[in-house]
Amino acid sequence: MTTSTRTEIEDFLYLEASLLDEWRLEEWVELFTLDCTYEVPATDAPEADPALSWSLIHDRRTMLEQRVIRLKKPEAHAEFPHSRTSRIIGNVRILEQREDSLEVSASFLVSRMKAGKFDQYAGHYFYELVPGLKIRRKKAVLAHDCLDPQGKISFVL
Repeated sequence: MTTSTRTEIEDFLYLEASLLDEWRLEEWVELFTLDCTYEVPATDAPEADPALSWSLIHDRRTMLEQRVIRLKKPEAHAEFPHSRTSRIIGNVRILEQREDSLEVSASFLVSRMKAGKFDQYAGHYFYELVPGLKIRRKKAVLAHDCLDPQGKISFVL
């Protein structure tokens, strides 16, 4: 993989964050490879193998596309009208640079406003990026020990 600078990686992650905050989900999905995985592990077992344990989200490309279609429909009551979100991405680090991919981590804080309520979600992203800056794997590990009071995540982290 050609060498990418931290600044280029940061700009890519900022682009991803703005696409999500602006509900441009179809464009967001195009940031992923066809063989991608998007995961949000359970808050009590963030390192567990998703094939052997329960995850909040564990999508391959087809399920990710279906999630976007579902979230954009008015019938998706949990997200219609859409939540307003604001994401802060920081502490971006290139963990490993291989010939065909990059391992990247970043901290996140997502503020969500919906129906007069304000929630915040904090945690760490872990990415595997491939040439052309495409996401092969994204894992969003929440720093929360539980998801009270809402008990679920109805938007994309």
